[in-house]
Amino acid sequence: MSDQFSKKVEKKTGVDMKSIKSIANSFKGTDLSDEKEVRKLIKKVAKTAGKPVNKSTEDMLVKMISKSKGINESTISKMLNKK
Repeated sequence: MSDQFSKKVEKKTGVDMKSIKSIANSFKGTDLSDEKEVRKLIKKVAKTAGKPVNKSTEDMLVKMISKSKGINESTISKMLNKK
């Protein structure tokens, strides 16, 4: 990954690349149809990003991730940025 890209990601998210890579590695080999595993991942991402996720948002994310065949990053981003 280019240094310039990494800096942009870090600036936009407020999360360093080491943490982002750690989160990405958490998804590898995880059964995203397992609700408990999905909740763990959501909590890890929220903690790393310093963004609290309320219960209703967590429930929506769990439902969306565990019931779908893929993760729609745009929808997740919009949900996390709701005020």
